[in-house]
Amino acid sequence: MILKNVLCYGEDGQFHAGELYVKNGMFVKQPEPGDEVVDGRGAYAIPGLTDIHFHGCVGHDFCDGTKEAVNAIAEYEAACGVTQICPATMTLPEEVLEQVCRTAEGFRREQGILADGRADRLAKGAGAPEAGGRAVLCGINMEGPFVSKEKKGAQNEAYIRRPDAGMFSRLQKASGGMMRLVALAPEIEGAMEFIDSVKDETIVSLAHTAADYETASAALRRGACHVTHLYNAMLPFSHRAPGVVGAAFDAPDCMPELICDGIHVAPSMVRATFAMFGRERVILISDSMMAAGMPDGEYSLGGQAVTVTGNRAELKDGTIAGSATNLTDCMRSAVGMGIPLETAVWCAAVNPAKCIGIDGWCGSLTPGKLANFVLLNPENLDTEAVYVTGRKVDRMR
Repeated sequence: MILKNVLCYGEDGQFHAGELYVKNGMFVKQPEPGDEVVDGRGAYAIPGLTDIHFHGCVGHDFCDGTKEAVNAIAEYEAACGVTQICPATMTLPEEVLEQVCRTAEGFRREQGILADGRADRLAKGAGAPEAGGRAVLCGINMEGPFVSKEKKGAQNEAYIRRPDAGMFSRLQKASGGMMRLVALAPEIEGAMEFIDSVKDETIVSLAHTAADYETASAALRRGACHVTHLYNAMLPFSHRAPGVVGAAFDAPDCMPELICDGIHVAPSMVRATFAMFGRERVILISDSMMAAGMPDGEYSLGGQAVTVTGNRAELKDGTIAGSATNLTDCMRSAVGMGIPLETAVWCAAVNPAKCIGIDGWCGSLTPGKLANFVLLNPENLDTEAVYVTGRKVDRMR
């Protein structure tokens, strides 16, 4: 395929008038005679987004632990323009998490993706595997059970436990090495030793924590390098007690997640976050639960009842319980809050891919990478088309 008349998002983070060439599901440098020509009609062409923290959508939760759930989630996300997914677990019993991991591993193998993020056929020079109109499952974000009861948020307190490297190792094995991130409250007993044990095989993220600045800083020096949904489920950022937020700012390699759904973080604080951390560090996430893509009503997250009204999801006590917004809409929301489109795309497509180590095959429109990309209307940023491994995805919304 030759995609003409588009504004391509470059590796410099800017848009440039140009063309895209696709062959065997991958971007290539040159077109060939007889290639199909598609007119992009001046659309923005951006890399497919990567959501490294969300729980579900369209009535399904990743922790359902079924192929049907993962398949429905992957189809919806692809239709939205999220072409790589790293869904999150919840605080649940180990046997439940093990089933989730085994299901994810089976789905990954069906898609032809290796645990290190390379496509089987791509690695053999045979082009990209057919994703079947579904987002590529590229990892798991283990959110819980090693969190603080004080800042549990929507995590189920009944299953919270001390950090256990043995449990993590068993789940990592069950997933075939797909555990890209693991959440941790650094103030709880055994947290620092846990970081020592797992930091070389996964990303340790500070999350659901009542840690002060000193404790969080110690964890980041120890090897943690990520913060889960910044500002949420942690002590507030204060001028005398900067907490996890201040510790993350002072650790130049730490990448914080940010939810721009208009509910979790106020627009002024979104702008302040970008001013503090800069484009290279912020990772946009959705943290969506099963209500994303569904009407208002009663849903479930981690076995707890959630009421959804608009894009606000709450437990019975009023605790915010994830979001009901997909990552593409969160990116658009960030733009509406005053973040430049070029920056928002970088933080939704480039940074998350780099963070979990899959940027070798996605996250840019570079020849040699999978042809996972999105066309946006230049006037209103509506999604006009999504391509996964070079094939146009049937839109569901």
